Amino acid sequence: MPPPNYFLTIKPDYSGSWEFYGLIIWSLCAIAIIFSVIANFILVQEAGSSKREKKSPVETGTMFLFFLFFFILIKYRVAGLEIASLYKPLFMVSGLLLAMLGTVFNIWGRIYLGSNWANQIKIYKNQTLVTKGPFKIVRHPLYASLIWIYFGASIYFLNILAFLANLLIFIPFMYYRSTQEEKVLGKEFSEYSKYRKKTGMFFPKFVILNLWSR
Repeated sequence: MPPPNYFLTIKPDYSGSWEFYGLIIWSLCAIAIIFSVIANFILVQEAGSSKREKKSPVETGTMFLFFLFFFILIKYRVAGLEIASLYKPLFMVSGLLLAMLGTVFNIWGRIYLGSNWANQIKIYKNQTLVTKGPFKIVRHPLYASLIWIYFGASIYFLNILAFLANLLIFIPFMYYRSTQEEKVLGKEFSEYSKYRKKTGMFFPKFVILNLWSR
């Protein structure tokens, strides 16, 4: 008789108390971000006129479409991994911590960005360069936090395809949008170049192998 495989043996079961409370936390994180986005759209109405604007295919609508795609992968456990119950709490806790960190960081970033936020790439007449709070840690805390949350969901729900979707689709989309924004910000603010050199894009500069810091 072959020895038992203690790692890849049992499919995740999300019916227990751990899973129940975990799903509540996920729901609260999603609701918090949704309300924060709504608040951003309300603030945009008070932001005033813009003096520089550039359309981007990567905006709230396309991000939401990715979220729906990601949700389907999780909901129907497409390419879900099998794992022994012994290891499940480790993945669940790690995923939840990433989700909560991402949610707090996302809201924190929106608070500091305030009326500077825009769905499309836009420079307002009263625009200011925000480099404090979460912007002191990464240049794009809103995008970074979503990346962290998606990684957290991939780990929590043990879904390799969701992990790859975040890595190969969402992150490149965010990188494309971020570079578009930075070209506009660089033209508007002379100090942006210095800020860009000392602050990572999606991960802090001290994180090893930060491929998106430059």
